[in-house]
Amino acid sequence: MKNEYKDIINAAIEGRKNAYAPYSKFKVGAAAMLIDGTIIKGCNIENASYGLSCCAERNTIFSLISLGYDPKKIKLFCVVGDTKKPISPCGACRQVLAEFLNPKTPIILSNLKGDIKETNLEELIPYTFLEIENV
Repeated sequence: MKNEYKDIINAAIEGRKNAYAPYSKFKVGAAAMLIDGTIIKGCNIENASYGLSCCAERNTIFSLISLGYDPKKIKLFCVVGDTKKPISPCGACRQVLAEFLNPKTPIILSNLKGDIKETNLEELIPYTFLEIENV
């Protein structure tokens, strides 16, 4: 496994520790690695009104932008959950990632057992809302 993968997976696991999931008990962590090696972590945050909850992937992207980082400089993205197989982003998160990541940016899907699937947006969401808008 590439060292960068280990670093970003560990960062996502660290981010997961901050998850606020009192309702589902399903904690998820995510991390984005920038070209310069900076890593921004995020986690899911639930709300009693479930529609107001926000996934780890979106919180990571939103935090990165809020902190003043350029999302165009994301070179690697990762999501980790306590799942049987590598976790996969929901549809809303896929669309948000499509807004800010290059379609070929490697996305590492993992779990706490260390299983890994490398993918990218072209595979996860081949027909984005952005493509529909530009048709």
